[in-house]
Amino acid sequence: MLKKIFLAIIFCFLFAVVSPNLKKVDRVFADNSSSICMEVSTLRVLDGVNFDKKMPMASTTKILTAICVIENSNLDSKVTVTKDTIGVDGSSIYLEEGEVLTVKDLLYGLMLRSGNDCAVTLAKFCSGTVEKFIELMNNTANKIGTKNSNFVNPHGLHDDNHYTTAYDLALISCYAIKNPIFKEIVSTKKVTIPHTTRDCNRVLINKNKMLLSYDGCTGIKTGFTKKAGRCLVSSAIKNGMEVVSVVLNCPDMWVKSKNNLDNAFLGYNMYKILEADNVIDFIDIDGMDEKCGIYIKNDVVLPLAKDEYNDLKIEYDYPKSIKIPFGKDSCVGQIKIYSQNNLIFCEKIYTIIGKN
Repeated sequence: MLKKIFLAIIFCFLFAVVSPNLKKVDRVFADNSSSICMEVSTLRVLDGVNFDKKMPMASTTKILTAICVIENSNLDSKVTVTKDTIGVDGSSIYLEEGEVLTVKDLLYGLMLRSGNDCAVTLAKFCSGTVEKFIELMNNTANKIGTKNSNFVNPHGLHDDNHYTTAYDLALISCYAIKNPIFKEIVSTKKVTIPHTTRDCNRVLINKNKMLLSYDGCTGIKTGFTKKAGRCLVSSAIKNGMEVVSVVLNCPDMWVKSKNNLDNAFLGYNMYKILEADNVIDFIDIDGMDEKCGIYIKNDVVLPLAKDEYNDLKIEYDYPKSIKIPFGKDSCVGQIKIYSQNNLIFCEKIYTIIGKN
């Protein structure tokens, strides 16, 4: 009996000591971490915390590095490793001077094992210098639509001027995961690439545990530095819906990322609202007896919660007539989709014909 009482006292003491620390960790997460969940095709934000906060992102930087290389290089090109691209601090696949690998081999080293040496080697090969590659990275990020990001290196080692937001990183990741080569690489669990200066090959095992632990996971990238903390970008697809989760400076990044994805798939479904190519209406052409048909180019398929779907309102905004000249596929208006009085999506309306 005395032993049981003693153990109970110890348990209560430990609970009293540990619980405040756990609460403190929660507060730190809320203040200094960021998170977002975004649907890939529409870029709709499904959930998030602090996702517009500028933060370091460690090796998740390599998502942008990889897509820049894929879009601007021949994947079968041979790359000779030079002295100035090896021995980079941090994670590495230990490239050696004089090795000859393909761009795709180096991309596997970049994304599966987070090789900083691969990042610098690819940057130099792709753009001639690392500095020009950084310009390419920032230009590509701007093209994708980022507003609060700046990249100063291709690998993610800490620099005060190297930062992004969870929102911007989600945009970049949604853009990248649509590329089939990128998706093939980041969803690969294990691959063998050459080691051309030795009598062996490199076996690369992906650091992203989500590929093994989360059903439907398709990528993407882990990251860690002392200042950035634990970072993870995950993607998964279920029931025709693909989602990207980003967590930055998240001590329990695996659990948080799984929760993000679970909540997205449980809370939302993809609904086809409008079909492409169907004629919306015919509008007058000034000075002519004939009319011009108008349409949308793409199906409108949206991630919606059930209560949102039941409360949809569609507003068509286009003129009653159009002046000549106008070309085929001239934009003449837009469709606005509302749910619960919130604008959730817009789609442009185009002319079917052109008139001079």
